[in-house]
Amino acid sequence: MKIARELYDQLVAHARAEAPNECCGMVASADGVAVAVHPAENMAASPLRYEIDGKQQLEILDAIEDAGHELGAIYHSHTRTAPEPSQTDINLAFYPDSLYIIVGLKDPEPDVRAWRIVDGQVSEAELVVE
Repeated sequence: MKIARELYDQLVAHARAEAPNECCGMVASADGVAVAVHPAENMAASPLRYEIDGKQQLEILDAIEDAGHELGAIYHSHTRTAPEPSQTDINLAFYPDSLYIIVGLKDPEPDVRAWRIVDGQVSEAELVVE
């Protein structure tokens, strides 16, 4: 997925604003290019996991569809660990067509990586910041 620097910076800013808890949200895309970031509230309010309220999730998905876009990625942050999918992340990956972006904040410089998670299988995906 390609992502503009401005949208990438929004992901990082959201993660930093929610720390020490994890942040979460969705990224709309068109033809493999991120076009909008949709921050969500982490209902779990936890540094170890995230949960998007079902009503808010539906509202975001409707907004993405109404704009003629697709769900390109679901994002969240890891505030204490590397930006790699945890077993919980893998177990709760219900959107095989979208990427999973994780913003790692354990080091002073954020580490943002994208993953494809399909049927429990994890592979790193390309995230190109333009």
